[in-house]
Amino acid sequence: MKITVVVPTYQRPQDLARCLDALLKQTRAVDEVWVIVRDTDLATWQFLDEFLKHNSELVSEGLSNTQGNNQLPLLTATVKAVGVIAAMNVGLDAATGNIVAFTDDDAAPHPDWLEKIEAYYLADPKIGGVGGRDWVYHGTKLEEGARPVVGKLQWFGRLIGNHHIGSGEGREVDVLKGVNMSFRREAIADLRFDTRMRGTGAQVHFEVVFSLTLKKKGWKLIYDPRIAVDHFPAQRFDEDQRNTFNDEASVNAIHNETLALLEYLSPLRRLVFFAWAIAIGTREARGLLQLLRFFPQEGDIARQKLWACWQGRWQGFQTWQSLK
Repeated sequence: MKITVVVPTYQRPQDLARCLDALLKQTRAVDEVWVIVRDTDLATWQFLDEFLKHNSELVSEGLSNTQGNNQLPLLTATVKAVGVIAAMNVGLDAATGNIVAFTDDDAAPHPDWLEKIEAYYLADPKIGGVGGRDWVYHGTKLEEGARPVVGKLQWFGRLIGNHHIGSGEGREVDVLKGVNMSFRREAIADLRFDTRMRGTGAQVHFEVVFSLTLKKKGWKLIYDPRIAVDHFPAQRFDEDQRNTFNDEASVNAIHNETLALLEYLSPLRRLVFFAWAIAIGTREARGLLQLLRFFPQEGDIARQKLWACWQGRWQGFQTWQSLK
């Protein structure tokens, strides 16, 4: 098998350096690495120029992956559009591997990452996607936790993530997470990440519609917490700032989730989903019950969050309906 790793990046050269160093240290050497860079990201291009120059020097000295793992088969591509989806699609178009793996520039795959990924594909031809746990670090502090339920879509439309705190053995899931996921080329064929997803940076939930589309086609998706990356959530350069409420980011995230679920659910389950989403919801995607739950501690912010979620639901429905 030939494995391609795609790394979209934007204005994080120090994080990218750590990621590439981790790819260099894989026990199963990567066959091809595509780093996808925004055309205006001068800092990253400068870093990559130096990195590629160093790579060339190693080649001229006769040092390669098979002689000490000192040289990375690194290629670069330019993306002009904003948002991670455009970069991911450029990577998909460029990748030549039988397996295409994705990670973020602010992540560092464990040394056996590719080795464990490849083992699943070799064991079962019906597996279309494989992913694992991202061990999240807040500064130097590791976010700990252990949840048996990961990457599942409940019958009424509630999405359960928990990829960063999943425990147990490898098992089938409904959704993989962008920082640590891979796909069989045969499974994805000409499928691309949905450009209807909103946002100018992270475009939250972009992997949901992609994963569910593969499930709908009959492919297995596997989550194994032993397939691991260290994740160091870095600064974002868009409206979606981590752990901070932003009206536009919230509307975009709920829009994206709603669109993905409407594409997948049956007509009856869509009705149940909307009833649940409006009346109950979750901490992140709120309904009326969540307003009552959080109003005592959040005050008017709780009302703003509910309104943003309802806007996102309606706009997601409109986007879905516009193509029917």
